Amino acid sequence: MADIIYAISTYVALAALLLAFVRLLLGPRAVDRVVAMDTLTIISLSLIVCIACLRGRTIYIDIALVYGLISFVGIVAIARYLERGM
Repeated sequence: MADIIYAISTYVALAALLLAFVRLLLGPRAVDRVVAMDTLTIISLSLIVCIACLRGRTIYIDIALVYGLISFVGIVAIARYLERGM
């Protein structure tokens, strides 16, 4: 039963990933694109965790944590750049 729930959540996350990617491409302003990029990273983190649960590999969760930290630092740097116009 849990495998079915993880599989369904994976497909829902893939659909959300596609919608966020469309927003990234069509975003009229740079701020919209930054928010879409942050959304893409959060959704991809959830996909990595779903795959980790489906396959029973806990190393994927460690990878998701490192990816989340790098993504956070990158988004903060881009937001500061857009705010100050460095």
